[in-house]
Amino acid sequence: MIIDGNRAADRAIELVLAYYAAFNRGDWDEMLSFVSDDVAHDVNQGTREIGRDAFAAFLQRMNRCYREQLKEIVVLANQGGARVAAEYVVHGEYLADDTGLPPARGQKYVLPGGAFFHIRGGRITRVTNYYNLEDWITQVSGGRDAPG
Repeated sequence: MIIDGNRAADRAIELVLAYYAAFNRGDWDEMLSFVSDDVAHDVNQGTREIGRDAFAAFLQRMNRCYREQLKEIVVLANQGGARVAAEYVVHGEYLADDTGLPPARGQKYVLPGGAFFHIRGGRITRVTNYYNLEDWITQVSGGRDAPG
């Protein structure tokens, strides 16, 4: 077993927790400060977008269409701190129509989500997000109420 005297895993976990704290505050500039210039962002059930500018555009769309808070966040890292996984529960409200999705009418939703990160040089170089899109569509389409 290799012991890292610099606590690389702890630093990686702290980075991801700070990233999510910025998300919950709606502080997009701080979120962007945590990602590399060439960050790879795998959008849930979508394409891979490359670069901080593409990530900033994604955050602007999120800010326009959704109001979300992540709760019950759990973050784990490998010993070297290069790979991190997070699980959380999204509590949200659908504010404005998003391309290819049902119409927005202020519907509330709650669903579990997760993300995988790659960390290099103290920055997030990849973030891959996952949640159950069909569950989200059912909730915002009135198929069932958002839990709790």
